[in-house]
Amino acid sequence: MTAAAVALAAAVAARPVLAHGGSLGGSARESLSVPTWLMLATGGAVVGASFLLATFATDRSALDWLVDSRRRLAPPAPTALRWAAGALGVAALVGIVVTGFVGPTDPLSNPAVVIVWAGWWAGFAMSTYLVGNSWPAVNPWRAIAEALPDLGREYRWTLGAWPSVAGLLALVWIEVVSPLADDPRVLAVTVVAYSVVTLAGAVVYGTETWFREADPVSRVFRYYGAVAPVGRDDDGSLSLRFPGAALTSDRLDGVDEAAFVVAILWVTTFDGFVATPAWQWLARSLVNLGYPIALLYPGAMVVGFALFLGVYLLASRLARRTAPTYVASETLARRFAPPLLAIAAGYHVAHFLGYFLSLVPALVAAVTAPLATVNPGLIVVPGWFGGVAIAGVLGGHLLAIFAAHVTAFDMFPGRLQAIRSQYPFIAVMVFYTMASLWIVTRPDVPLPYLQ
Repeated sequence: MTAAAVALAAAVAARPVLAHGGSLGGSARESLSVPTWLMLATGGAVVGASFLLATFATDRSALDWLVDSRRRLAPPAPTALRWAAGALGVAALVGIVVTGFVGPTDPLSNPAVVIVWAGWWAGFAMSTYLVGNSWPAVNPWRAIAEALPDLGREYRWTLGAWPSVAGLLALVWIEVVSPLADDPRVLAVTVVAYSVVTLAGAVVYGTETWFREADPVSRVFRYYGAVAPVGRDDDGSLSLRFPGAALTSDRLDGVDEAAFVVAILWVTTFDGFVATPAWQWLARSLVNLGYPIALLYPGAMVVGFALFLGVYLLASRLARRTAPTYVASETLARRFAPPLLAIAAGYHVAHFLGYFLSLVPALVAAVTAPLATVNPGLIVVPGWFGGVAIAGVLGGHLLAIFAAHVTAFDMFPGRLQAIRSQYPFIAVMVFYTMASLWIVTRPDVPLPYLQ
C-alpha cells in the first residue's frame, strides 16, 4: 500500500538503465569453476543430510533450554539516546533528499544513491539479522510521525499484512526497472513520495499501527531481526540468545504474515534471478512470442511470488498428511514460516555482502565529501569470495532446519509425528536451496529491455 503509490511515480519517471544495480553494480558475480549440477546436488544433499542429523536431537528439554537461554547485554535505552537515534535518522533522510536534488550527478559520488543502496539496503539490512534490529530507533519516518499531530481518532486497520506484501513486491520491482541507482534526482523524488504516503498513513492509522502493520520496510527489518543473536525483551533491554531462537516462537498472526515471509524470500531471489542469462533468454523468448514488454518484470514478480507461495502452502497441506495431524494447514503455514527468514537472510548475505564491501570506498567518499564529484576506487573481492556466498546460503538453510525442528517438537507431542511433519517443509527448503545456489553461481548480465 505504501509502495503502491510510489510505484506509479517511479514507473513514469523511469528511463532505460545501464544494468541491474545501475552504476553501483560493480560487484558482479562470476561463475564458479565447480560444475553447476555438482553444486546444486551438493547443496540439496547438505540440507537433506542436516535434517537427518537433526532428527537425532529429540530431547525436548535440551531444545527448550537452547532456544530459551538468554543473557542480558544492556538495559533499556534512555529516552535521550532514543531521541538522538531518531534525530540521526531524520538527518540522514534530509541529507539523502537534499543531495539527491543538488548533489553530484555521478551515482558513485552522490551520497543519496550510495547511502540508500550500499549503506542502507545492503549494509544496514545485513546488520538487522547479523546483530539485531535497530530500525525502530533510527527510523526517520517514525520519528517524524511521532511529532505530527493526530486526527483526534485513529482508523482501525483491517487489511492485515497483505498491503505490506504488495508494498514489498512493488518496492523491489521499482528498484529493478527504474533508474534509482543511476539517477539521484529520481531517487530523491521517490523518497519524497514514499515519505508523503508513509507519514499520511501514520497520521490516519496511528504511528504504532502503521509501522507495525502497513509499512513493508519496518516489517522486513522486524522479521529479519528474529534471526539475529541479539533481541529485545519485553522491558526493552537487550539480550544475547542463540541465533534464530526467535524463529521458533509463535510470532505470526495468520497466513497473510506467512505470505510476507515468503515475499521476503522471493524478492531477494527475484533481485538476483533477473540478472542471470536464464532470465535474459526467457524474457527475449516471451517477447518474441508476443508478450508485452511492459509486463515482463511485473509479471515475473507476481508469477514468481505466486509460485513460491503456492509451493509453501502446498507443503503446509501435505504436512497434515505426513504427520498426521488435525492441526489446520493454516496453523502449520503460520508456525513453519519464520524459519524461512533464516534462508532469506542467508541469501541476502550471498547477494549483497560482496556488493557492500566493493562499495565501501564510495560510501566513505560520499559521506565525507557529499557535494564533490569523486572517482572512488572499488574494492575487488577475491575469486574465493564466491565460497563465502555459498556458505551464506547453506548457513541460512541449516539454521532454518534447526528452527523448523524445534518448532515441530513444540507443536506435536509425539517424536515421530514431529519429525514427519517436517518432511514437506524440508523438501521446500531443498527447492529454495538449489534455486538460491543456482542464482549465486550465475554471472551477472545486463537486464533485457531496460537498456
